[in-house]
Amino acid sequence: MNSTTLERLQEQMQSLKLPQAAADLPALLQDASKRELSYADFLQELVGRELAAKQERHTQMKTTMARFPFHKTLESFDFKFQPSIDVKTIKELATGRFIADADNVLLLGPPGVGKTHLAVGIGLKACALGHRTVFTTAAGLIGSLVRAHQENRIEEKIKLLVQPKLLIIDEIGYLPIERLGANLFFQLVSRRYEKGSILLTSNQSLAGWGQVFGDQVIATAILDRLLHHSTIVNIKGESYRLKEKRKAGLLARSESYTAESVADNVAGDNR
Repeated sequence: MNSTTLERLQEQMQSLKLPQAAADLPALLQDASKRELSYADFLQELVGRELAAKQERHTQMKTTMARFPFHKTLESFDFKFQPSIDVKTIKELATGRFIADADNVLLLGPPGVGKTHLAVGIGLKACALGHRTVFTTAAGLIGSLVRAHQENRIEEKIKLLVQPKLLIIDEIGYLPIERLGANLFFQLVSRRYEKGSILLTSNQSLAGWGQVFGDQVIATAILDRLLHHSTIVNIKGESYRLKEKRKAGLLARSESYTAESVADNVAGDNR
């Protein structure tokens, strides 16, 4: 194939919005000639590369729109360090079937045990499967709901938050929630009920949610909807941050690992 014909083909592919095929065409033509590929096999390989590149672009776009705080995959999670986690359960969540069924996921455990890492990892899998995903902290979410209510646009805000197939809410329980915020959060959970999945992380046991939301009745109503179709993962283990401190010789092995000591160490990291 002469250079003029090759350039014309690449221009036509660009016009058809096939950038990967246009870029790969010269190399694939040479490879096809060496391997004596049939026309059908060559075309299949060319189209396959374009489809793979298109899927990668879509995944990257969804990942960017999700606004994850960091990029940590499930494959990089140290399950050996947290043996209380059922790996099969996490692998099942990674398939995205809970999203298709509009089920919820609750990751519960003390600070530093990997809840956010797991949440982000599952969220990345959701993006790769083509699901629109949004990540937010509980404080950020409640704050945005309260502002929307004050500006008389709460309905618009809730409609926006109902749209993603997966809504990830991180750090429920780290800060108390005022009554207005609790009521607005209940409205959001109710609107997403059996329509879209919620994955949340919390350092509080479910029994402590009455204190988190400042009202046992509201907390019960929220849990009623979250737990109806849900998977609960209770993580009982040591903080990764404490692990690193001990490796560095900053923490004695005999020191107890209560929730309070974990919180103190986390606070120390932030100071």
